[in-house]
Amino acid sequence: MKYYPEDEILRLSDLANQLRLDALKMIHERGAGHPGGSLSCAEIISTLYFNYLKVDPKIPDWKDRDRFILSKGHASAILYAALARRGFFPVEELQTWGHPNSRLQGHPDRLKTPGVDMTAGTLGQGLSVAGGLGLAAKLLHAKWHVYVLMGDGECQGGVVWEGAMMASKYNLSNITAIVDYNDVQLDGACHEIMPLEPFVKKWQSFNFAVIEIDGHDISEILKALDLSKEIHNKPTIIIAHTTKGKGVSFMENEAKWHGVAPDDEQYKMAISELKGGKNE
Repeated sequence: MKYYPEDEILRLSDLANQLRLDALKMIHERGAGHPGGSLSCAEIISTLYFNYLKVDPKIPDWKDRDRFILSKGHASAILYAALARRGFFPVEELQTWGHPNSRLQGHPDRLKTPGVDMTAGTLGQGLSVAGGLGLAAKLLHAKWHVYVLMGDGECQGGVVWEGAMMASKYNLSNITAIVDYNDVQLDGACHEIMPLEPFVKKWQSFNFAVIEIDGHDISEILKALDLSKEIHNKPTIIIAHTTKGKGVSFMENEAKWHGVAPDDEQYKMAISELKGGKNE
């Protein structure tokens, strides 16, 4: 297993916090967005974009790039923050999010935004699209890998499991799916609205290799991603246990922050917490 020094873990952690700051600023200024699920996946996104994904911001459509799919497309703010900080477009452009004629739409649009590999909208589509991309890579003998980030709420939908069947049938080991398992969706707790458990056994029954991690522990994320690349006979699912609204105490585990922008006072409090008590 590859060794990752502490300074690399700290760098990725600092980047995750920066992405949270960027995403909250975007959501606040737009007056709309999804803070809870954006904050919960910050470490996953920072680790992928600043350590793991084989991409080239100067050539967004490079044919040999790894593909990343944000199936939970309503968390677009955190993805746009990562793309900007990675160099796909200027950081200043983040403030155009949702404006008329902006390249940054409410849900990612691959025809508008550099670095976006799937246009998102209706939840649950990501794994099926990943299956198509993974199969294409297999048929072309291409070496790029497909990563797809899903929400736990969307895993209540049947289309996710259709995608799982397809990925399993074709032994698509070039697919690594990640579930942001924060157990909170729009109207409340996932385990109360439509329980997913036994979640691990369900994925195993679809012949996926299953890895469970703390989705805020960057060292665990890195190890899981490394392990997924060593599995050559089946697709992998990483179940990342996370906290909705992570990093902002009054947002954590609160369903009301699924899709509501903070007002001025709430935004000031949130930014202060993310900056360790320092005001903006």
